[in-house]
Amino acid sequence: MGTRIVNTHDAKTHLSELIREAEDGGEVIVARNGRPVAKIIPWPPARPARRRGAWAGRVDIALDDLMAPDADIAALFGDATR
Repeated sequence: MGTRIVNTHDAKTHLSELIREAEDGGEVIVARNGRPVAKIIPWPPARPARRRGAWAGRVDIALDDLMAPDADIAALFGDATR
């Protein structure tokens, strides 16, 4: 399905048809005096609910590496962090 441009009068007259077109995956641009003012697009599908703990046991973070001071960064600050 492509994009279709209609004027406001046609949009009012054929709204049900334009909605069906959007449901089928098309886009409809509504124009007033040749200038686009609105777009009719399909409603996005609902996202599945997020499940807490879905990544449990899949990710391993070495906290000692994460929290340890970095010698290169310390050198940039003139060893003021030691």
